[in-house]
Amino acid sequence: MTIATSQTDRLGANPFVVEGPIVAGSGVPGPNFALGAVAGGDRESEWVYCKLVLASTTTLQPGQWFQWDRDYTASLLTTAAAVVGNRCGVFAGASQAPTQSGGPAQSISLVAGTYYIWVQRNGEAPALVTTATAALVVAETTATAGLANAPASATTTTKAIQGVNFTAANQTFTATTVNGSAVLTSLGSVSPAGGPFIGAAISGTGIPGSTTISGITYTPSGTVQSITMSANATANGTGITITATGVLEATLMRPFLSKVN
Repeated sequence: MTIATSQTDRLGANPFVVEGPIVAGSGVPGPNFALGAVAGGDRESEWVYCKLVLASTTTLQPGQWFQWDRDYTASLLTTAAAVVGNRCGVFAGASQAPTQSGGPAQSISLVAGTYYIWVQRNGEAPALVTTATAALVVAETTATAGLANAPASATTTTKAIQGVNFTAANQTFTATTVNGSAVLTSLGSVSPAGGPFIGAAISGTGIPGSTTISGITYTPSGTVQSITMSANATANGTGITITATGVLEATLMRPFLSKVN
């Protein structure tokens, strides 16, 4: 996942800041950039500035897929609402101080209203997918808002996402567990860029079923310090192998909706 350590000097943009809600006459500042503006970062990353209108309280999570139209109005991507030819990308996360749980990029809950967000269209990023054990040959939409699928062959009636590759089907890393604690420490084979990511399902010795990553704590220098689980460990363990699925590292190449499968 790209963390915008460098940003476009001309724009001065921070793509992890969500602006809003924008309410006419409220005194809340309007959008700071022109719709469709592009901000750049490290690792070939690019973000597009889009308008987002929410009808109800919605949680945005790193890796969720969005599409946007010619007016740069974004919406969570679903098969039913997907428009062939629309550009698409992922929400890379909201800003938070690097020493707090969630780190520089985390999920955010937004009430109904009008917002302005940066959607990542190029570079390395987390991506929510339902299939995490197949060959990951095809990227396609699903019925669930913001969730993509990456099976070995296309699913009939879904819509294809062109211009995205996934690094691997699953990710494994090592950690120390403490019985009764939700915190994983002494981590091995983890990085801010490569994951694992918030929202990923994890399994391993001493980890209850259906456990997910709910938070990531970073050191002031930006390295991963600890991972918080959605459930407490049931055993002590050192150097145990943990498998993370469901939120994969993706390489985005300005993806778009190319066809109906």
